[in-house]
Amino acid sequence: MAADSGRAPYALRLNVDYPEQLDRLRTAFRVLWLIPIAIVFGTINAGAVTVDPGTMASGAAVGGGLVVGGPLLMIVFRRKYPRWWFDWNLEMTRFASRIGASFALLTDDYPSTDEQQAVHVEIDYPDVERDLNRWLPLVKWLLAAPHWVVLIVLGIVEVVVIVIAWFAILFTGRYPRGLFNFVVGVGRWQNRVLAYAVLMVTDEYPPFSLDE
Repeated sequence: MAADSGRAPYALRLNVDYPEQLDRLRTAFRVLWLIPIAIVFGTINAGAVTVDPGTMASGAAVGGGLVVGGPLLMIVFRRKYPRWWFDWNLEMTRFASRIGASFALLTDDYPSTDEQQAVHVEIDYPDVERDLNRWLPLVKWLLAAPHWVVLIVLGIVEVVVIVIAWFAILFTGRYPRGLFNFVVGVGRWQNRVLAYAVLMVTDEYPPFSLDE
């Protein structure tokens, strides 16, 4: 799924290394295996609303998780996005993506709290004065509504795909490449919408696409 050479890369990019072989035992008990790191993630996200981890996105937060309200106010009133808030949101998005990828059976790696492992998330730091409209953050959540509708449908399909992949891994030790690409694509799509409407790092409207 190479990026379109005629289009510049989106501000958020997500890729997952394809595993040639997966551990059947770890796959069989994946939910139980991830309980400890899920508890860690939950403590960080205290007070947060968590979005489907299977699609590799964390939730907007009040008092934990992603920093949303502060950057919104700073963009609107000061035309600034403090770098340390951006760095926090980047690392939280990466952490949530690693956990989501593991839940989705995309990797056997136990999700690290700080290393990228097989899940690669990059977000471009915005030049607020040049790249961001100061008033757009107030309505991005509404402008992204068509994406949320599509993602609800894709999320339902994704659950079915992950169940099929679970059986495939148990019998063959491999994640069917087409199913793998679909699950990663849904995560990529949702994270791009997150970058636009929640993280507010770009004004470029997210493409309706599973591809890079």
